Amino acid sequence: MSFLIKGGTVVSPTGPTPADVLVDGEKIVALFAPGTGPGDLETMDATGKYVIPGGIDAHTHMQMPFGGTEASDTFATGTRAAAFGGTTTIVDFAIQRYGEVVQDGLAAWHAKTAGNCHIDYGFHMILGGVDDESLKAMDQLVADEGITSFKLFMAYPGVFYSDDGQILRAMQKARDNGAMIMMHAENGPAIDVLVKQALERGETDPYYHGVTRPQELEAEATSRAIWLASVAADCPLYIVHLSASKALEQVAAARDKGRNVFAETCPQYLYLTLEDQLGAPGFEGAKWVCSTPLRSKHESHRADLWRGLRTNDLAVVSTDHCPFCMKDQKEMGVGDFSKIPNGIGGVEHRVDLLYQGVVDGKLSLGRWVETIATTPARMFGMYPRKGVIAPGSDADIVLYDPSGRTRIGVETHHMNMDYSAWEGWEIAGKVDTVISRGAVIVQGDEYKGRAGHGRYVPRGLSEYLV
Repeated sequence: MSFLIKGGTVVSPTGPTPADVLVDGEKIVALFAPGTGPGDLETMDATGKYVIPGGIDAHTHMQMPFGGTEASDTFATGTRAAAFGGTTTIVDFAIQRYGEVVQDGLAAWHAKTAGNCHIDYGFHMILGGVDDESLKAMDQLVADEGITSFKLFMAYPGVFYSDDGQILRAMQKARDNGAMIMMHAENGPAIDVLVKQALERGETDPYYHGVTRPQELEAEATSRAIWLASVAADCPLYIVHLSASKALEQVAAARDKGRNVFAETCPQYLYLTLEDQLGAPGFEGAKWVCSTPLRSKHESHRADLWRGLRTNDLAVVSTDHCPFCMKDQKEMGVGDFSKIPNGIGGVEHRVDLLYQGVVDGKLSLGRWVETIATTPARMFGMYPRKGVIAPGSDADIVLYDPSGRTRIGVETHHMNMDYSAWEGWEIAGKVDTVISRGAVIVQGDEYKGRAGHGRYVPRGLSEYLV
């Protein structure tokens, strides 16, 4: 099927340009100056709308086991919700737990996704145990499976934690095979001490989740990861869910030296705060328990993160979508904040929340598209198949209406959650139409997609490495 998207403004990282877009089958085949395209095709009117590449959320956790429960979105519900929000590709995390075979962990995640995804998807690999066998597996996954990024944790001792020696060995392997090391950078053993001390003082409310994970322990771990990567011959390093000013300073300093160091942040760190959300009355703050935690509104974190996005010291905005319901899940931590499952649901809202940054004068239109789509595609080996409106690219296209309004809340969102972390928020913009590989899957508020439409995307190496 061929059709022409007419009358819209195509937005790329270099800015907005009026253009018509020709789609044939699953691909974009041409861009035309307005009104110069073929006249004998079905057309889609994009007048007054931005035509942008489908969003790529490079950090999600569907059906992830955590803390004695499992993330409440399945790959079916989570990818459908993502589609409603203008995201047409996710990169989720397959997990190898300590003592397991890496390839078995990957196979388990392929089984979870098979026939269930509404949009395209790829995988990063979490290494829960770094040893000789998992290091060999890294080579095999890069060469044969299209998995070119591996996540390690400096937090969660006893669960996913890797010590500095293990981290260095994995980084050396990644330097050899070209893969990216993704790092959860918090000093887990020190955090565990602070958590134990807080609970002994009777400080059990969700607010103390944030207090016991101070920014200094994020900054220290970020710095340590950067120096370990330096020892590993400048191994490519990507800091996930960066939340704090001092951690950003470490990334910026490394980048100023030309290092292969990159970082993402998430919408929750750009907008939400320790006091207003985690410090909500009673147990209400559990809704916003995530790691890294929300930071204080009395410090400069949010302003610094927005500035980091403008300067490219923060390259990507992902969600770290890891949703849990309040009932029977977050409630596991009543009386002990350390037992609250860590995670916020937001895969449906990222494109809108970052567009609000454009409206507020904090990002340009080009930078909006870059952070939500083009850079994730280039960072994680999917460009130019994904992340750009260009001939030969997949026809993953969003028509975005700048004159629309999006009101967020539990009654209207499509994620499998019994609350919204963004309840009552209203965005000055709206996803109008979502096209995935040439198929219209969202039109207005109507869903036209289906489970099983989404395909696995094998990835190449990052385009940003030196």
